[in-house]
Amino acid sequence: MDAQRGPGGGPPGRWPRQWWHGPPGRTGRPGEGHGAGEAADGDGGHRRPRWPWRSTLLFTAFVLAGSQFAAHAQEGERAALDPAARVLLFVAGALLLWRWRRPVPVLCATVAAVLLYNAAGYPYGPVFLTVAVACFSTVVSGHRHAAWAAMGAFWAGHVLIAQLLYRWLPPSGDGAVSWNEEIVVATWVVALVAVSELVRTRREQWARERAERARAARRRADEERLRI
Repeated sequence: MDAQRGPGGGPPGRWPRQWWHGPPGRTGRPGEGHGAGEAADGDGGHRRPRWPWRSTLLFTAFVLAGSQFAAHAQEGERAALDPAARVLLFVAGALLLWRWRRPVPVLCATVAAVLLYNAAGYPYGPVFLTVAVACFSTVVSGHRHAAWAAMGAFWAGHVLIAQLLYRWLPPSGDGAVSWNEEIVVATWVVALVAVSELVRTRREQWARERAERARAARRRADEERLRI
């Protein structure tokens, strides 16, 4: 009778349950149950951020093309796009490639690039989208305080440029921005961070629910092994 039983004393022709489900403490297949921007490593127990090539190319192309249209619409009001402006636009978009691996440095660098672009008097346009994406990635990845600080610095820099430094910055003859517009910018910053916080909270809740389901599945598997 024993000769008919599989290794480990299980039923005839069957391997121990944990052998065909992987090592203890591991459930599902590698790569399952991971959030956006993350993938399982070779062990299946850790996560590493993916490289968001497609979305970064899309954002960068949109920023470059949209800024070109904005330049035509604001011709005579803002400084014309030159090679330096296009470099800043490209850098602000390309930095998003690292947004899941180095979210805080990417957010700080993006804020600096956009403020420099704004200080140079270039046309307003979709370049602010890069700050929004970088802020969202930073908050969702858990660096809440860094995101709030960076966005506060972004608004303070915008106020400094628009209310004080505009006298010495291009374009010549430009006036101060109205405080109503500054309030709009501040509202946009707060709304952006608030939405990012909401998404982060929901993701953490979903992660806890997945972990609870995984623990329940492991308990059922352990009970089944004991029963067998």
